[in-house]
Amino acid sequence: MFMSELTIQFGQLVRKYRKERNMSQEQLALFCNMDRSYLGRIERGEVNPTLEKIYEVAKTLEISARDLLP
Repeated sequence: MFMSELTIQFGQLVRKYRKERNMSQEQLALFCNMDRSYLGRIERGEVNPTLEKIYEVAKTLEISARDLLP
């Protein structure tokens, strides 16, 4: 599977903010109404999340969506 640098950097930022808040992937996924495995794929840069998911993750992490964009 092809992973673009942009999706990899996005995933790294999601992981960084999630860990700063001491949240597990499972907790963040639950609050964002998504499967934990899908969140894992986001963090590894394997998928391109929708804008809705980006905003939902940002809202849950209490940051701006732009903070997640490389």
